[in-house]
Amino acid sequence: MDIFLIRLLQFMLAIGLLVLLHEGGHFFFAKLFGIRVEKFYLFFDPSIWKWDGSLFKFKPKNSDTQYGVGWLPLGGYCKIAGMIDESFDTEQMKQPEQPWEFRSKPAWQRLLVMIGGVLVNFLLALFIYSMILFYWGDTYIPTKNMTLGMKFNTEAKQYGFKDGDILVGTEKGEFKDFSADMYRDLSEATRADIIRDGKAMSISLPGDINLLGMLKAEPSFVRPLIPAVVDSVMADSPAAKIGLQKGDKIVGINGKPIDSYNEFTDQLGVLEDMMTDAKSQADSLKIRTATIVVSRSVESGVRSEDTLAVTLTPELKLGFFVQTIAGLYEPVTKEYGFFESFPAGIAYGLNVLKGYVGDMKYVFTADGAKSIGGFGAIGSLFPPVWDWYLFWKMTAFLSIILAFMNILPIPALDGGHVLFLFYEMITRRKPSETFMIRAEYVGFGLLILLMVFANLNDILRWLGYM
Repeated sequence: MDIFLIRLLQFMLAIGLLVLLHEGGHFFFAKLFGIRVEKFYLFFDPSIWKWDGSLFKFKPKNSDTQYGVGWLPLGGYCKIAGMIDESFDTEQMKQPEQPWEFRSKPAWQRLLVMIGGVLVNFLLALFIYSMILFYWGDTYIPTKNMTLGMKFNTEAKQYGFKDGDILVGTEKGEFKDFSADMYRDLSEATRADIIRDGKAMSISLPGDINLLGMLKAEPSFVRPLIPAVVDSVMADSPAAKIGLQKGDKIVGINGKPIDSYNEFTDQLGVLEDMMTDAKSQADSLKIRTATIVVSRSVESGVRSEDTLAVTLTPELKLGFFVQTIAGLYEPVTKEYGFFESFPAGIAYGLNVLKGYVGDMKYVFTADGAKSIGGFGAIGSLFPPVWDWYLFWKMTAFLSIILAFMNILPIPALDGGHVLFLFYEMITRRKPSETFMIRAEYVGFGLLILLMVFANLNDILRWLGYM
């Protein structure tokens, strides 16, 4: 429950900040051009019976704008006079045009008002990335320094990779670290540079490996190889009950030899698949009852092997920890001065945007549609403990997503309004108000359907159907 609340708080704080600044971008340009802003709200405030839907509201003296917080936490809005938006205030549009209204302003001013939110979100992301680099620096582990190598799945081995190979780069250049960028490069590469048994060599690749398939495969296309050496044991766990100790190495489970922690978790995955077919508690207990082979040091310094029977937890856990990647390898940290951080942060943000836009093509595939997530999926991306570094990094990423999604040419989004403004600037005539209202309804309906679909995916994943 504590983990859920921590993630929820981080999610609400990040989204609240991004929505306020996004709407603030519209607000700034509207005020700059003398356009009246009637309402500025965090969250939506649909009325319920006699209640206007506001949790909090106030209107400063001599101001045309009411500020408030609505009860429906699905974003926020800035109600600009004389504009067809999600408020669907058609009565106002029937009145004579006023000089302080959105519709009375030149097209270029209306264009800046509409892109104001996207502009603020994008610049905010670049600023956050810059400040992250300035304060924390850039800490990573180069893949070429992962001397234990990687573990590859069956598909990867068909291309010529072998367990223990060290990934170095592709024809595009050297890998920086083990990340989504590395996967993207591998998916598009025609050559992978590796180190095998201490020797540099290359492997030919097709140049069009499905990135989503690489990431979603079980086991995934490539993972850092982690030794199955016990680092610590949970109290009162199955591992503690059979006497597992720091330094012990698991070399087999249920009669199958293993050479890494990766293979150990793969075998637990096999047991998870078997559990889905269990029809009784006796079946479940039989699956949970396992034998493991442990290699441990004795006083003479020679390692001996013991075969131990153990009953795994209902979640199929043994209850021990191994060293993390950060514990196995020495991280590299690149520090930035204040002024150096800005070009580096901009380059980092542009690379994140490029990767996100490039990955959008997978949304239109069957697997890609299943990977779409709603509020639960986004919230789960935040760490289970409060970590300002990860919080700001995730907030910057969400800011880029918000900017990109809002600029898509879909009615009801900023990009839809921008599309109609470009049409007006090119043809020198406005789309009719009837058309604009209908387009807004269609766009709003599509967004509601997408939101329902994304959150339904979250529910199905939580129930174990996806």
